[in-house]
Amino acid sequence: MKTLLALLTLVTAMILAPTPSRAEDAPYRHIVLFKFKDDAAKADVEKVEKAFSALKEKTGGLIVDFEWGLNVSPETHDQGFTHCYLVTFKSADDLRKYLPHPEHKAFGALLGPVLDKVLVVDFVGKK
Repeated sequence: MKTLLALLTLVTAMILAPTPSRAEDAPYRHIVLFKFKDDAAKADVEKVEKAFSALKEKTGGLIVDFEWGLNVSPETHDQGFTHCYLVTFKSADDLRKYLPHPEHKAFGALLGPVLDKVLVVDFVGKK
């Protein structure tokens, strides 16, 4: 009887736990890595850094969190990527709205002259 009660308690806790009902409802992480051209001017790279940071405000609340940094890994697997951006969206739907957003498109146009390579990975976190 104690085992049955424990099992029912566990199942009830799992059912009532505040988890997204679908992956579509979970926070979406959008990782962007940049490798700039060797001849990209420092001022142009800084312009890109500022413009990317400004997208959180310019896209009407689609981005719920934003952070970025420079590669500091002691390993030699970076393949020349120097800048890492982590953009968080509330849902897959918000990410889908962000991608064609005019401000995101304008930012993409800014990259052309200075960007050598970009790598993008989107994921829904699991624990």
